[in-house]
Amino acid sequence: MEEDLVVNMEDEDDDDEERGGQWGAGELQWLQEECVSSGSPAERSGHIAITDQCCMFIWGGYKNADGDAADLYLPKSEVWVFSMETRRWGVRRAEGEVPSSMSGSCAACVDGVLYVFGGHHARGNTNQVYRLPLRAPVLRWHRMRDLTGLAPTCKDKLGCWVHRNRLVYFGGYGYIAPPGHRGAFELDENSVMGNHAGRGWNNHIHLLDLETHSWTQPVTKGNAPSPRAAHACATIANRGFVFGGRYQDHRLNDLYCINLDSWEWSEMYVCVCVCVCCRCALTDPSPVCFRCVPQHGPVGRSWHSLTAVSPDHLFLFGGFTTSRETLSDAWIYCISENQWKLFKHEHTERPRLWHTACLGADGEVFVFGGCANNLLSHQQAAHSNELLIFTVQPKPLLRLCVDVAVQHRSRLQLQWDVLPKALLLQLQRRSPAEP
Repeated sequence: MEEDLVVNMEDEDDDDEERGGQWGAGELQWLQEECVSSGSPAERSGHIAITDQCCMFIWGGYKNADGDAADLYLPKSEVWVFSMETRRWGVRRAEGEVPSSMSGSCAACVDGVLYVFGGHHARGNTNQVYRLPLRAPVLRWHRMRDLTGLAPTCKDKLGCWVHRNRLVYFGGYGYIAPPGHRGAFELDENSVMGNHAGRGWNNHIHLLDLETHSWTQPVTKGNAPSPRAAHACATIANRGFVFGGRYQDHRLNDLYCINLDSWEWSEMYVCVCVCVCCRCALTDPSPVCFRCVPQHGPVGRSWHSLTAVSPDHLFLFGGFTTSRETLSDAWIYCISENQWKLFKHEHTERPRLWHTACLGADGEVFVFGGCANNLLSHQQAAHSNELLIFTVQPKPLLRLCVDVAVQHRSRLQLQWDVLPKALLLQLQRRSPAEP
């Protein structure tokens, strides 16, 4: 977990009334055309972000309120959309059974539908699931009420993997699980105050089958990770990865992998060798140990991001250490080599925690929002609405050509008409709007 932050709801109504309506079918063309807003999202932390086709969708989170008031959740009806093609923001107003304004929710996108589970709102944690079809002309939320099976407990700051049309939720910070839940739970003694129900960390796994609308818990094998929250998850093929997170007073730097078909856990240990100086066993392939040279690899952290950027690589950015330092380092983990490598980038002066990270189509990771200082200190939180872009793979040749054509638009535009229609449209969308 990370400590809960006292927040005020901008709109505390909790409308549970069923509002019917059918999901429309549509393309993302209307989104691309409307992502021309001159504005941008408000600064925020604890929000969610997912991608669908060429767009990144942002919802929820909270920011500083004006004056000495408590922190403020962002408007629950707003869904911000960033076109990764045109590099422009737009905002959509959602209707229907809109979730309460929240932070720490868990989001996933499957076949153009956004699924949101859990989170923390003004009255505590929730375990409700909402779906939002993103390709419809009108964005309309729907609360999934017909779910069967044993649902997860109410919690936030959890992780998710997507596999075979199933959402697989892991860990989090929330209320004590009733009998019948598989996995471990560790009570946070600091959460037991007055009439408030105790909460803590868990390592539960719950599957939501999107075809049968049913909850189940798998029987796992191997040594499972310790209970944790504010960790980060990523999916590659049938493997789910989880790195770090907070457990009690510690922020972890362990990396685990679970096979999403066999449900077997594996901790990803790096190569072991012997130090030539003191003959101790090493977990780093260098010939000397941490007592002889600085250690290599990410330090323990929570509130970071982990993004699958290729079938063999994970991208780790930012987070918050046990010593309450906000981080700006980035790392690449190579699965086949079982090795962490420090990733050099231009955003080293922009530390972030509780941000989001999404992979674009051309090997770029888009990091949005988050906090740039110690979120748990008494000073005002430095929430951000900045978009940081990390190029983690060489850009495709087509992307490089489009970039050059847009850069030299004044010289080349007269020749654009001879291009194929799809390429012409791409150039026009990428070009700056006329003043």
